[in-house]
Formats: sequence, C-alpha cells, structure tokens
Amino acid sequence: MAPVILLALILVPLAEIATFIWVGGWIGALPTVALVVGLAILGLWLLHHQGLGTLRKAQEAMDRGEMPVEQVTDGAFIVLAGLLMVTPGLLTDALGLLLLVPAVRRALGRAVTRWARTHMHVQGMGASASYTRYSGPIIEGKAEAIEPEPDDANAKKGDGPSPWIGGGRSN
Repeated sequence: MAPVILLALILVPLAEIATFIWVGGWIGALPTVALVVGLAILGLWLLHHQGLGTLRKAQEAMDRGEMPVEQVTDGAFIVLAGLLMVTPGLLTDALGLLLLVPAVRRALGRAVTRWARTHMHVQGMGASASYTRYSGPIIEGKAEAIEPEPDDANAKKGDGPSPWIGGGRSN
C-alpha cells in the first residue's frame, strides 16, 4: 500500500503540471489560472448545497427508522470531492466535479458497498437496514449506592447537600 501512495504523491503533481502546461499553451496562462480559481469556487458552492441536501436526506432516513447508508456514502464522496476541488489542479478539479454528479456517486457507492460486503464481511447494510430508535439513556453495568453511616456529619438532616448518591437521607 505504501508504494502505491508514494507513486501517487509523485505522479499526481507531475500530471497536474503537465495539464497546466498543456491547457496554458492552448488558452493562455491567465485564463488557465482563472479556470482553476473558477472551478474551485464552483466546486465549493456545489459542495455546500449537495452536502446540506445529503445531511437533510440522512436525517429523514433516520426519522423513518432506516440506516442512512446511502447518504453516508454520498457524504463521504462529497467530502472527497471537496478536498479534490480545494486542491489546486485541473485533474483533481475534474475528479472532484465528477464526484459531485449524483449518478456517479450512486454508482460508486453501490460498488464500494458491494466491495465492502464481499471483502469485509459486512452484513445488513443497505437502505432497507433498520435500527431501534433511541428513546432515552441506556446505562449498562452494575451500580451500587453507598449509604452514609448515621454518625457521618453529612448524614445529619439540614446540613446541606450530601456528597452521597441520591442527595442524602429522606425521613
């Protein structure tokens, strides 16, 4: 895995530089810089709107008692698209814009979910998976209350709040 990451760290900037040179030779240096800045602004705007929409859809799915698996994968791809859009470069911008297309995200999400099910032995995932709606605090374990001794100064009535569980004795 480390050699792949190292190779990507070398090849991606080289590809970006080559693309800058090619596009700059075709349309000029200033229009190339304007294109990169414009794509970054467009990407951030799309990221904001699609991110909020995905968050709303995830909340709606949870309100219906469903696991928001599709929305979570959508959200992950939207965050990745945002990172790619903020990274200066035309190739990363193109990849980021591609990830902001909902049909592309859905196809990639299905592929990733399928891969995860076969390689990670994940079961029960999908839009039809359900969970029990949270209805209050869940405390597991064994708790013990310690009663103060009658001769304890804090156990006398009227001495103020007790440091013991339950706020002291009740008579």
